[in-house]
Amino acid sequence: MKIAVPTKDNVVDNHFGHCDTYTIFDVDEQKNILAREVLKWSHGCGCKSNIVATLKEMGVEILLAGNMGQGALNVLLSHNMEVVRGCSGNSEDLVREYLNGNLTDIDILCSSHHAHH
Repeated sequence: MKIAVPTKDNVVDNHFGHCDTYTIFDVDEQKNILAREVLKWSHGCGCKSNIVATLKEMGVEILLAGNMGQGALNVLLSHNMEVVRGCSGNSEDLVREYLNGNLTDIDILCSSHHAHH
């Protein structure tokens, strides 16, 4: 399984669609982190760029994020990705919390978007 986290300096970036890097964790069936890869991204907004398709092509099934707008959430869900919003802190610690069943989605959208998002 692969889990992606929008990051800045190994910490969760507060907004999925505006971050410059995504840290992708490869996890085995025993919930061990096998590898970590950093994907640099500067192609714009999460709902209008092809970041979600790129992550899906890389095998990502789960996104742990600070928050995002409705457009980005819609794109992620249309690619059958599990999304957990409301995340913060060190990305590796966050993935471990998820793997231990200690994270739930806050079900709140970022409200700072214009109508086109």
